[in-house]
Amino acid sequence: MSKDVSFRKATMDDLDRISEIYEMIHDLEEQGEITVGWIRGVYPTRDTAQAAIRADEMFVEEFDGRIVASGKINQSQEDSYAGGDWRYDVPNDQVMVLHTLTVAPDEGKHGFGTRFAAFYEQYALDHGCPYLRIDTNARNARARALYAKLGYTEVGIVPTVFNNIPDVQLVLLEKKAVAKPHR
Repeated sequence: MSKDVSFRKATMDDLDRISEIYEMIHDLEEQGEITVGWIRGVYPTRDTAQAAIRADEMFVEEFDGRIVASGKINQSQEDSYAGGDWRYDVPNDQVMVLHTLTVAPDEGKHGFGTRFAAFYEQYALDHGCPYLRIDTNARNARARALYAKLGYTEVGIVPTVFNNIPDVQLVLLEKKAVAKPHR
C-alpha cells in the first residue's frame, strides 16, 4: 500500500475534505463512539483548517487520490508547553510540532496515522528539527496509545483552556527523531 500513499502541503482545494474529516470525528464523538475531547463549532473547525492552509502549515496524506489524513506541522509550541517536564532542553528552533493529526474515520485501520507521523518525523529532520513534540487531550486514549507505540514519551499533563475548549488536561509528548538509513 505504501507506494500509493503520498504527502503534500494542503491547498484551498483540500479545505472541504479536511473539514469533512473534522465533522466526521465530531459526529462520532457526539454519538459516543470515540473520545477525542473536541467540541463542534469550537475546535477544530473549517476556519482552523483554512488558517493552517493560509499559513502554509497544513499537510495532507493521500491514498489512491483521496485525502485520508491531515495535520498541521510547524514550530509553534502552545503556551501550556511551559508546564511540561521536557527531557530535552533544547532551543525552540530545534523543535517541530505536530498539531491536529486527523485520519478520516472511514479510512481507519490502515496505518495512515502511523505513516503521517513518520512523514512528520522526516519533515522535521529535513528542516533541522530533531526534537518532536505533540499534544493530545488526556481523554483521547486512541491517540495516546498510537504515540506511545511510535516511541513518544508523555512528559506531563497540564490543565489548560486549549483552542477555546475549557478544562482540558493536555498531554505533552516528545521524541528525538533519528535519521533513517537510506535504502
